[in-house]
Amino acid sequence: MHDRPPVTLRAVFVDANPALAAVADELLRIDGMAFAINRDPDVRPDALPGLLAGAEIALIDHTQLPTAIARRCTNLRHVVFLGTGPRSYMIPEELRAVGVSVHTVKGYGDTAVAECAVALMLAGARDLARMDREMRAGHWRRSDGIQLGGRTLGLVGFGSIAGEVARLARGIGMNVVAWNRSPKTHEGVAFVALERLLAQSDVVSMHLLLTDETRRFLSRERIASMRPGAILVNTARGALVDEQAMIDALATGHLRHAGLDVYAVEPLPTGHPLTTLPNVTLSAHSAFRTPEANRNLIGAALEHCRRILAQARGA
Repeated sequence: MHDRPPVTLRAVFVDANPALAAVADELLRIDGMAFAINRDPDVRPDALPGLLAGAEIALIDHTQLPTAIARRCTNLRHVVFLGTGPRSYMIPEELRAVGVSVHTVKGYGDTAVAECAVALMLAGARDLARMDREMRAGHWRRSDGIQLGGRTLGLVGFGSIAGEVARLARGIGMNVVAWNRSPKTHEGVAFVALERLLAQSDVVSMHLLLTDETRRFLSRERIASMRPGAILVNTARGALVDEQAMIDALATGHLRHAGLDVYAVEPLPTGHPLTTLPNVTLSAHSAFRTPEANRNLIGAALEHCRRILAQARGA
């Protein structure tokens, strides 16, 4: 009786930016698995079949993977998506139907994302982005801000990131309320009806996962029901918000400011209306990008790869 040769697998990190590539170089090592790292973060979907030739596993940070393209990646069996919300980039159910399992990474950047959400909130309250732009253009135009201590922060959706935002916001003296689709409790947070949250919150921060049910969750009607002069923060997914309704509310002043890290279309197209509004602070889907979160992210992806290899070996 002859022993079977050990199972080996090939994995490709599809779209590594320099920071993630550096961490991947250090961490992505497993006996029995060959890793390739593509260091060009701008990958077109139609390039994936060639890039993934012979690979069973794809690590994907931000590249679109249409199901039709996945069918052409003949060896592909697993996608390790480097984040919690793959639906902006692929349809997991369709991929499963063609034999590709999608694995996600949770909890790797809770503090990083929460700190970004609070930074966007503070920037909106003090009009920092507009004053920065004016000063760079040679204008000394001071803006009156609002003090957040004693005001109300409303968290729409309450997972681990929202819990971190609540902790930080309470530290600067804010009252924190939240709404979640399933019942929850959390120290120092009052859970209230969505209608009450929108009507009473000085700042509304989005923390829902994107699903078919939550797409455009913050609709035109719900934006209209928000407290006049409120600040909207979104570090979750752009498609959670009716973007045109948000733009209209910013243009009329119903919303004081929007602090955004995510958008309905990414990268944000040149000349997009959000880039022309003075009362918007924009960041490029970078809330989770810190050295600490990067190491957590790649480390968790590595654990997924280990489990996939163990399953392939029948362990």
